[in-house]
Amino acid sequence: MKTAFIFPGQGSQYVGMGKDFYENYPVAKEVFETASRVTGMDIEKLCFEPNDDINITEFTQIAMLTTSVAMFKVLEEQGLKADVYAGLSLGEYGALVASGAISMEDAFKVVRERGKYMQEAYPVGGGMTAVIGLTGEVVKECCDKVTDGVVSVANYNCPGQIVITGEVEAVNKAADLCKEAGARRCIPLKVSGPFHSALLAGAGEKLGAVLESVELKDIETPYLTNVTGDYVQSKDQIKDFCQKQVSSSVMWQSSVERMIADGVTTFVEIGPGKTLTGFLKKINAEVVGINVEKVEDVQKVVEALQA
Repeated sequence: MKTAFIFPGQGSQYVGMGKDFYENYPVAKEVFETASRVTGMDIEKLCFEPNDDINITEFTQIAMLTTSVAMFKVLEEQGLKADVYAGLSLGEYGALVASGAISMEDAFKVVRERGKYMQEAYPVGGGMTAVIGLTGEVVKECCDKVTDGVVSVANYNCPGQIVITGEVEAVNKAADLCKEAGARRCIPLKVSGPFHSALLAGAGEKLGAVLESVELKDIETPYLTNVTGDYVQSKDQIKDFCQKQVSSSVMWQSSVERMIADGVTTFVEIGPGKTLTGFLKKINAEVVGINVEKVEDVQKVVEALQA
């Protein structure tokens, strides 16, 4: 039996996330304090006190990563380890930290800039829509038929849920084509940009410059990248994948299927919400999915992994 720890992306954030870990585990508190020190922001205030910033990309990303890493460090302190790591979009940085390829401090530094660059890259006129009930191939065909504007597949999340991204008018046209092709629903997402589209290539280039200043280490435990849906073979590939990831499709379903093919039977989602656990059920109902979001969830993982 193999175990995977998986980290969610932005979208499942909320005020109060991680607070019980912060209050109950010194190692979690230390993670939040480190994030505040590295970024010059008050991460505790951002995560724990009512505010609107938490839903703005440049703040959401560092808040989500800090929370997930704090939870991961608690599991690690309990002696819980995984055989493989992966994360959806922003969550890939949680996997990078867990795999030993990047220090927590450097991950916070990079993600703070990533959030800003993605926020600034295309501030108006971009959007994303979730397409329910079609295969990824059909959704891609619908996007390819739109010739007057930028639209592409952002996320291959799970069977029946594909996200498209790009210029708003082009996304709307592609969504209409998806409906004609049999989509059950097309749901516009509340996001502040056309993430994982070619429109964010400039943000990726800026991020590449930041990554050049970061020291990457050998990967201690395998992790998968969203760009290929497969394992990263060496630290020399990491910067390129992180740069491309901003504007390329997130191959999440492929990532999960690859891990299952390699013998992973238990997936532990570490961070706010149950989004990835929900995708998992649609990808393969045979495997076990556990989410860690509250302090009481820690014991649930201990029992599952030590059974």
